[in-house]
Amino acid sequence: MFTGIVEACGRIAGSEMREAQHAVRLRIEHPATGRLQDIRVGDSIAVNGVCLTACEVEAGAFCADMGTVTMARTTLMSLVPTNAKVNLEPALRAGDPMGGHLTSGHVDATAAIAYIKQCGESRELEIRAPAQLRRYLAPRGSVCVDGISLTIAEVREEGFRVMLIPHTCAATIAGEYRPQQRVNLEVDLLARYIEQLLEERDAS
Repeated sequence: MFTGIVEACGRIAGSEMREAQHAVRLRIEHPATGRLQDIRVGDSIAVNGVCLTACEVEAGAFCADMGTVTMARTTLMSLVPTNAKVNLEPALRAGDPMGGHLTSGHVDATAAIAYIKQCGESRELEIRAPAQLRRYLAPRGSVCVDGISLTIAEVREEGFRVMLIPHTCAATIAGEYRPQQRVNLEVDLLARYIEQLLEERDAS
């Protein structure tokens, strides 16, 4: 589990096709600070909101494999050729502070940024959410965008609007977002559980 509070930004420094495993192995470099300096083989790390498992670890870098589902359902494969900057968050451990909201690192869909409006040092974003996810979105509810826990300011017909405060822009890749860029979305786990409970109640 994760909280959507990004530990630091890293960079996709390379990739290798692993044909026998039907996977691509990513090499991700990162600042060896905070919880990132304690990464071990087998640990889970959210990379732009995608839960990956560290399979090789060295000072300031780790490798993780992406399977075919991850490549198809997230933005990570499109970032490989550009050596892109990525958000990183190690998995939650007992006793860690819970500053955001619980996330699983299982991306529900990707979506495009419809527009970005500068509001002083903050940024307003509208994101086009796929129709099948909109029922999980609520004003002042939570959503995870590229691994960042954000509060929904407004739900609109084709998506939702969020405000990015200066700290979020400085501490994550959100400060570099551009219109039409695609991002990873994970809706609030609680909304999914509530939906399932209601469906089971109605069916009984």
